[in-house]
Amino acid sequence: MVEGELRGVIALDGPSGTGKSTVARRLATMLGTGYLDTGAMFRSVTLAVLRAGVDPSDEAAVARVAEGVDLRISTDPVHQEILLGDENVGAEIRGQAVTLAVSAVSAVPRVRELLKQHQWRLVDEVCASCGGIVVEGRDIGTAIAPDAPLKVFLTASSDARAARRTRQDAAEGRESTLDATKQDVERRDKLDSGRAASPLQPADDAVWLDTTHLDVAGVIDRILAIVDERDLRGVVTGPGRW
Repeated sequence: MVEGELRGVIALDGPSGTGKSTVARRLATMLGTGYLDTGAMFRSVTLAVLRAGVDPSDEAAVARVAEGVDLRISTDPVHQEILLGDENVGAEIRGQAVTLAVSAVSAVPRVRELLKQHQWRLVDEVCASCGGIVVEGRDIGTAIAPDAPLKVFLTASSDARAARRTRQDAAEGRESTLDATKQDVERRDKLDSGRAASPLQPADDAVWLDTTHLDVAGVIDRILAIVDERDLRGVVTGPGRW
């Protein structure tokens, strides 16, 4: 059910396992607007780096691979498609090899700059065509859409996040254990928060939302309440960036 069109950008940030992707997709669907998973873009570049046989810690080599990547991503929240060239890599980018390497690749400044430009173009296109978009990632409110009318930073305990990731892996046929997943969640937190280029951190004006004890419906209800408080449903009638 469409709850009413979104005006502008909802920037949804937070670490792995907070429910960002599920919340963002459902929110975009309910608001009848676009959706962008920026993490999938970094994972796709990481897959290209691994396929090229490049060490993810070799910044110059990673940058060269990123500059040649033909990456296309759908902004439809219902029908997600992520292409490298003509190949749909939506399943492969969620595998363990990519998960272990994505933080290193994402920390390369040239990779972040290339994808930032790509993300800006997509956000502009979607906002121009349908008025708004829900964008999820780790630096949306600080680097990609700092002027977004609503920035939400999702957080949760590492135990809760690891449990969610383990259930998701099982549902999608990937082998994992709770202990290993928790270690990986905490490892990525440290790497993503400590990188020099666009580290994981909330925007100064972000709304913090702890999802440890909230289900997806509860998180969405909270965000929709803020959308209505800020009068973000409606039609964009003039030009302007978000």
